[in-house]
Amino acid sequence: MPIDPEKLREFPVQLPTEQLQERMGIELVTLSLDEVVGRMPVAGNRQPFGLLHGGASAVLAETLGSTLSALHALPDRFPVGLELACTHHRSATEGYVTGVARPIHIGRSTSTTEIVITDERGRRTCTAKLTCLHRDTRPEA
Repeated sequence: MPIDPEKLREFPVQLPTEQLQERMGIELVTLSLDEVVGRMPVAGNRQPFGLLHGGASAVLAETLGSTLSALHALPDRFPVGLELACTHHRSATEGYVTGVARPIHIGRSTSTTEIVITDERGRRTCTAKLTCLHRDTRPEA
């Protein structure tokens, strides 16, 4: 299903500088109501043993899942992360990982998204589930 252009205007696809998404090197590749795809470099996001940090996978998952929720909720409601669960299946040591977020449930007050992250060889590195609360007002910065 294509995105309503009015909703897309409400969503900050290009975030201002000094945001976590930018520091992690996350790029949004595809935006639709059915899926959001993004990628992130392994370099710069490793833990001390040279593997992609599990927290980096969580950041990618929450970025993609909350983006998908925002595309559905905005402009009337504003999603905020409520719960994130990540299962790490294998490590990535180089290149990029790609995440694909797809809706499990989209409601008025909550949404739940599954995010599958794979390495450049298409191997699943992480499966995440994000639930967002849809607020009536945007939280203050």
